[in-house]
Amino acid sequence: MHALAAGHPRLDHPVLSAVARMSEALGDVASVNPSFMRTPEKAAALAELTRVESQVAELRLRILADADDVASELAGRDVAGWLQWATRCRGEDARADLRLALALDRRYPALSAALREGSANLAQARVVAKSLDDLPAEIPTEIVARAEETLVGHCAEFGPRQLAQVGRRIVEVVAPEIADAAEAKALTRLEENAHRATRLSFHRVGDGTTRITGLLPDLAATRLATYLQAFTNPRQTSTPDRRPYPRRLGKAFVRFLEAVDPQRLPAHGGDATTVVITMTHEALTQELATAGVIGADEKITAAQARRLACHAHLIPAVLDTDSQVLDLGRSTRLFTPAQRKALLIRDRECRAEGCDIPGTWTEAHHWIPWNHGGRTDLTNAVLLCSHHHHRAHDPTYEADRLPNGDVRFSRRT
Repeated sequence: MHALAAGHPRLDHPVLSAVARMSEALGDVASVNPSFMRTPEKAAALAELTRVESQVAELRLRILADADDVASELAGRDVAGWLQWATRCRGEDARADLRLALALDRRYPALSAALREGSANLAQARVVAKSLDDLPAEIPTEIVARAEETLVGHCAEFGPRQLAQVGRRIVEVVAPEIADAAEAKALTRLEENAHRATRLSFHRVGDGTTRITGLLPDLAATRLATYLQAFTNPRQTSTPDRRPYPRRLGKAFVRFLEAVDPQRLPAHGGDATTVVITMTHEALTQELATAGVIGADEKITAAQARRLACHAHLIPAVLDTDSQVLDLGRSTRLFTPAQRKALLIRDRECRAEGCDIPGTWTEAHHWIPWNHGGRTDLTNAVLLCSHHHHRAHDPTYEADRLPNGDVRFSRRT
């Protein structure tokens, strides 16, 4: 440990003297082989060492809570940053230790005393402190103190997981008369936190699979788990499925997506939410062929496309050798859903020069306006995002169609 710039530490300080004695005592047993200890001695040593670890941890946290000057002397951002540098620990661990140290020093004296005596370990202390921190701010101080004493008392019989369960219901134990209102407020806060933390990401692994990572509110996760369990129910099959449960759950998720009715989903790209599969007429009749998925730069087998189209509400778009749509569907309405799908297959994204907004987010634009005699057919249509569609109807801009089908906008002079 490096000395501070202000001077060398006093080696006769009681804390440093105690640390030196502990280090010396541990040195005395550094070469002891536990194999020669009797079973009761091993049990006693393990229990006592755990208690001593808690006492040492409390002493370290007690000093950490009062060590702002350590960081300021060395121009550190805070003592947690200094601790990370000086002891080469993880930054998140140092910050967690500092938070716990401040909680023990400023708010939870009973918990601090239990840790100091070795009647609570560090893992228990973290759980108890978090349970108390999670109590609504309007809970009276005396009730918080009773909750602290109760949870500290349970450290003698419960591990961290059980303590966390008790902590979630501690107000019902120490103050049942306000428990309902406190629980309602706590649940509201948890739900708000869950909605803020909700996220979902997709990462293409590159081997034909996509890793899905996310955080969902508990209720939404419960609903999803319930839906997937319907597909993993062993009663659905005559033979037991002996695959690992995560694999069965992954297969269930795929089956769930295939069973979703797109007619009940919001409109997407000006039409009901639909996945469009493109395949040539030749591939339609062959076993070993491929098909494309509109909206994603990927390929699937023609066999899989045919299977999905049978029951997954997908639209197969059959193309000729020049990628012209041969068969997609018919309707009498202007810019029909079938036309929208054909435009999506052809343009794929906003055709404004330099714009890459996906085609599913675009709008179909009459190249020659309808009121000027323009026809509502594919040759007179182009996909433009909302921004560029507004520019197409803005008289201060000119729009020129380039040979490759893109649209170039320029301000009129």
